[in-house]
Amino acid sequence: MTRTTDPHPWRPTRRRLTDTLLTALAPVAACSVALGALTTWVAAGRAGDPARIEVTAGRVFLPYGDTRDTAAFFRITNSGDADDRLVRVESPGGGEITLGRHRTTGAGAAYRDTVDSAAVPAHGGLTMSPHGLDVILRAGPRWELGDPVPFTLHFRRSGPVTVEAVVVAPGDVRASP
Repeated sequence: MTRTTDPHPWRPTRRRLTDTLLTALAPVAACSVALGALTTWVAAGRAGDPARIEVTAGRVFLPYGDTRDTAAFFRITNSGDADDRLVRVESPGGGEITLGRHRTTGAGAAYRDTVDSAAVPAHGGLTMSPHGLDVILRAGPRWELGDPVPFTLHFRRSGPVTVEAVVVAPGDVRASP
């Protein structure tokens, strides 16, 4: 049985162990300092609050004439420290529901743009109106003035918020949230 020996076997010398420990110490120290700083920041209350969304003043116009298309409006407030975005609106039996913004041309003609989402700034809000952002949907076949209509508004960070909008007549002063 022949035994081969390596002419340069690795041996744990004092210098090798010191070099290895010093190499590992830098990332461990950096992580410890960062973790300590983040812990202090959070404990001091400086990490901020997430978006805190509240939806109120829901109104939906009772359509008139031959159309069943109508608009809904809400007041959205964000009392948190983070911005959020309204990304989708749903309502049972509402068919296709879109977010839209009313605009005017230089000549005064009005038109409507579909928008993918709407910003809800931190410590601020968003008030929908017939002259700005609104929700376009198809009215239910038996809607009457004063009926509640359920809606679910979906926010990018806060998730879904379920509210009711009251059916009002277009032009009703209470229709503006």
